[in-house]
Amino acid sequence: MKHLLNLLAAVALLIWGTHLVRTGILRVFGANLRQLIAHSVSSRFTAVLSGIGVTAVVQSSTATALIVSSFVGQGLVGLPAALAVMLGADVGTSVMAVVFSMDLSWLSPLFIFVGVVLFISRKDTAVGRVGRVLIGLGLMLLALRLITESTTVLTQSPTVRTLLGALTSDLLLEIFTGAILAIVAYSSLATVLLTAALAGSGGIPADVALGLVLGANLGSGVLAVLTTMKSNVQTRQVPLGNLFFKIICVLIMTPLTGLWLQHVRPYVPETAALVVLFHLAFNIVVGIVCIGLTGTVARTVQRLLPVEKAQAAAGTRPQHLDPSALATPSLAISCAAREALHQADVVESMLLGLHKVIRTDDLQLAEDLRKLDDEVDGLYSAIKYYMTKISREALDEREGRRWADIISFTINMEQIGDIIERVLIDIEDKKIKKGRQFSEAGMEEINELHARLIDNLRLAMSVFLNGSVRDAQKLLEEKARFRDLEHAYSATHLARLSDNTVQSIETSSLHIDLISELKRINSLLCSVAYPILESAGALAPSRLRTLNEQS
Repeated sequence: MKHLLNLLAAVALLIWGTHLVRTGILRVFGANLRQLIAHSVSSRFTAVLSGIGVTAVVQSSTATALIVSSFVGQGLVGLPAALAVMLGADVGTSVMAVVFSMDLSWLSPLFIFVGVVLFISRKDTAVGRVGRVLIGLGLMLLALRLITESTTVLTQSPTVRTLLGALTSDLLLEIFTGAILAIVAYSSLATVLLTAALAGSGGIPADVALGLVLGANLGSGVLAVLTTMKSNVQTRQVPLGNLFFKIICVLIMTPLTGLWLQHVRPYVPETAALVVLFHLAFNIVVGIVCIGLTGTVARTVQRLLPVEKAQAAAGTRPQHLDPSALATPSLAISCAAREALHQADVVESMLLGLHKVIRTDDLQLAEDLRKLDDEVDGLYSAIKYYMTKISREALDEREGRRWADIISFTINMEQIGDIIERVLIDIEDKKIKKGRQFSEAGMEEINELHARLIDNLRLAMSVFLNGSVRDAQKLLEEKARFRDLEHAYSATHLARLSDNTVQSIETSSLHIDLISELKRINSLLCSVAYPILESAGALAPSRLRTLNEQS
């Protein structure tokens, strides 16, 4: 019993070490890894290489799948290129399995000691996160040594030998067991290393180990599919396509396990090395066989998961808030930013519709637009809740500022939606139902302010997305012009009242309130520029800043 508990503890330690390495790497290099993938998908060959490199560092093809799936969901990467990245990701995982199968246990104390010192002394910095990675590597190496020691003792028990012998009865059972282990451990790498350690110590026969390896590869594909089940359609397409690749190659490699043992074993006498090399060979075969099938599989997946129908059904519900990305805070921040832009798109629809209601007195359109405000509020709540689940401790200073900027932006969008709803109600009550019209001059003023407002909304979205200092400065200039226009148009409206213009008299209250609300909306839009300029040191004390603080 004691040795069994030791084995279970060692397995848990291996899984935990893998988790520490994966999360640590993503927190330190998450943004750079995403940029590497985004810039290397120009061809299938470079996409495969980027997948190998990223996954070799992250040590998890599932993590790479989540990153690439998010890119596809955001429309940044095509599905065939994403599938090519995943082929490389699987090879990268198997390369790391070969590395860890070597006797590196002497590095374990060094990694753990240095990692703990760095983590404790520089906890909330990039150096501290590197320490976290070193701790994870040390724990993985320590766990592998403990697994080998525990299994050596356990396999001497007749009871254990009988239980392990049950696996030899059915190759399908071995594949199924390997798949379940990979899903439970949340890592095919940990499962393959565990299998190699068991085989190396004589715990299981080599042929059983190969079956478990096939199952672990299949399980990693299933795991990625399960992890992205609640995501949007584009995000789910990548794991599904990668699962198709794994199923194809499991079918190809299953009959060849006997040939592998027959022809390779004489050259690789160590069973553990034989197992991890089979894992590497399997994924290389997957890459070679399937690299030419990325387009075909992509089309098949797109037929099974059509984007158009899914988007029509989704309406204005959150489209980019991928729950699986929360494990990678930098990626989650990107998802939240995309959803904030989606919210801004809905607000833009409301603004465009508002102008049409003013011109055409369309009551039905006004009612539909007021319903859109509920959608804006719903998106605001979804984004806010999603942001609260992002670990602030895992964010660096730049990402922390981005977190605050996203919250501020989505709050402003929600407030703009509320303002538009109030304006629509006023137009219905004071203009449409009473059959009143703005004067020709007054309507031209509203048209001018509205056109500027739409332009400023699009500029604000660009500033929010790109963080351009030049565009931020332009946005503040537009704020000043809009304020001056509002003052000028208020004066000209009073002049029309003095001239006893009937239409101006009838709509006076509505006109003044409308241009005032449009100015409020514009101020909320322009506020996105302040944090950009402040972080760049380009926001000097000025009249503009004072006005912003007052508003």
